[in-house]
Amino acid sequence: MRRFLPQTLPVWVLLIVIAGLMISQVATLYIVARDRAAANDVVDLYRLNDRAYSLVQLMHDATPEERKATASGLFNATYALTVSDTPAVTSSIAGDDQLAELEDILVGRLSKFGVTDARVRRDPATQEADAPNGQVMNKDVGQVERDLLVLAADFAQSDKLTASLRFSDGQWLNFTEPITPAGPILSWDSLPLYSLIAGLIVVMSIWSLRRLTAPYRMMETAVKRIGNDLKSPPIAESGSREIRAAAKAINAMQMRLRDYVEDREHLAAALAHDLRTPLTRMRLRLELLRKSAAREALAHDLADIESIASSVIDFAKFEVTEEKAERIDFWSLVESVADAFEDASFDEDAKPSRGLVCIARPVALRRCITNLVQNAVTYGKKAHIGVRRSGGTITLTIRDEGPGIPQAKLDQVFGSFVRLEQSRNRETGGLGLGLTIARNIARGAGGEISLSNNPGGGLLTELRLPLAA
Repeated sequence: MRRFLPQTLPVWVLLIVIAGLMISQVATLYIVARDRAAANDVVDLYRLNDRAYSLVQLMHDATPEERKATASGLFNATYALTVSDTPAVTSSIAGDDQLAELEDILVGRLSKFGVTDARVRRDPATQEADAPNGQVMNKDVGQVERDLLVLAADFAQSDKLTASLRFSDGQWLNFTEPITPAGPILSWDSLPLYSLIAGLIVVMSIWSLRRLTAPYRMMETAVKRIGNDLKSPPIAESGSREIRAAAKAINAMQMRLRDYVEDREHLAAALAHDLRTPLTRMRLRLELLRKSAAREALAHDLADIESIASSVIDFAKFEVTEEKAERIDFWSLVESVADAFEDASFDEDAKPSRGLVCIARPVALRRCITNLVQNAVTYGKKAHIGVRRSGGTITLTIRDEGPGIPQAKLDQVFGSFVRLEQSRNRETGGLGLGLTIARNIARGAGGEISLSNNPGGGLLTELRLPLAA
């Protein structure tokens, strides 16, 4: 269930806005429909009351025959009007309190014209014509006439109020008054307007959310970029006050981190470099001694110290050296690195491709690939190299024939000075900086390095870099 829920704050806010918009629209339409229905009821009662007053005023002094003649002249299908000796509304009990109150109003208002009783009833529609009075809608009819015809058809098909008024001579005046048809709140004509307003609100909400969440997206992007490459250019300090403040804080943090790291790197490089002078003097003095077991042991220890110093200097130089990124033919670079190792070879399905171009620092990327191939040759005897393209990613695979690495230690080997080979021999144990340097270079170019144990044996190293546009 959770996988179908939004995973980001802007989407949550947008869904809440849309849900609130829909709820408010439905509530508004319901309130408007209810108020309009109540208003129509009052208007219908007013129309019946007004028509009753006009008809009674017209007929109260007339004879029964004259009333019938007048009613016959005023009769039509929509507004039925008859005069008879029996009432059309036979029940003297009103259907609801509203009609009962209207009956009392009619008797009180029309008593001066000799009306002694009034009865009102609601009747359902009985006519179901497609056009008013059987007329067919003509395409050449004007808009006003068309609206009048449609309204007449609606009145003809709507429910009706039937009223019976009794004169003092016992004759009943019966007439009907159509109830005002309640048009739909939403129609095909008004639906585009509602949709346009809702669309504008959603678009404005999306725009507002993007503006509000811009600092968070900028911070996320900037932090990821700093994590991959501490020397990446600072972000632009522009936009609203909050965005400028966030950008300024991130740039200040990046500058302090960079100064902190560079100070330690320069310190390590300086210490390793200064060690070379006393080590050189010690080696010269050893040459003056006679050959012995102690002299050979001291020479071996000095060689280890010099190897450590050289590795530290190389590591520090890589971090400190400024090098611009360029477009690199990846296949040519891998091919030139593999040529330097006798035990490195390409897989049989690896085909040369000149379209694999990435953007990186040339010297650093060569160092990265060299370290990976050298590790495979040193610890796995042979390096089988493969290069492929997957979408917008270039993948370099290096498979060796060694024993692999325990699953729990696959991530640990990327740490500085971490060696799985525990011997003190630098030829077999190394210093533990090769993979660290390689991963830092890959991340600086927007890529990544991963290790896994090959099912067929050996260690599988994958270098993934984004393909240049």
